[in-house]
Amino acid sequence: MLEVKELKKSYGNFSVSVDLSVGEGETLSLIGPSGCGKTTALNLIAGLIEPESGSVIIDGEDITRLPAWKRNISVVFQDLALFPHLDVGGNIAYGLFIRGVPKKERRRVIEQNLEIVRLQGYAERRIDTLSGGEKQRVAIARALASSPRALLLDEPFSSLDAPLRKSLHNDFLEIRAHSKAPCIFITHDREEAMMLGSKIALMTDGRIKELSSLNIHE
Repeated sequence: MLEVKELKKSYGNFSVSVDLSVGEGETLSLIGPSGCGKTTALNLIAGLIEPESGSVIIDGEDITRLPAWKRNISVVFQDLALFPHLDVGGNIAYGLFIRGVPKKERRRVIEQNLEIVRLQGYAERRIDTLSGGEKQRVAIARALASSPRALLLDEPFSSLDAPLRKSLHNDFLEIRAHSKAPCIFITHDREEAMMLGSKIALMTDGRIKELSSLNIHE
């Protein structure tokens, strides 16, 4: 369970205040117009921005004061942030490498996650040789590789054309089934939000104004 309680951050006259909870295996689609505070909310939860007040709790543990690298929360950014100097396998296992996981175990995790995202045999491929959809899958595989306590995605499909985006929606649901981590998926697309989320939160002016459960993926 991921719980966010009165998490607040202000920028001049604009402030973000977030209250939400996401259970094990749930995906919360966070939807709202540009500039409403969605990405700020995600960065606060991930520990990339320090809040003025409030708390982030995972499985009963208050992690609000932990630095981002100690939270084991995986983030897939809008621009994916893949490392061009590393091959696909190096990207997927980067977090494990930083944590000192032995090479043999890293190789096992790479192969396991490439199979999950249906990119078997891609471990030594260069990032700049991949298609847009393949890059998306590598970014998600990297996010899953560390067995995260929570998974956060910030409009990861927004730069893709409509047919590819629709195809990746189905892929995401299949890939998502391999992780029980609570998940927040940011989007501005209502159809995408309804397809991928088990519940939807509508954000405007830095606040969550509506929350509804869909339960269509159970």
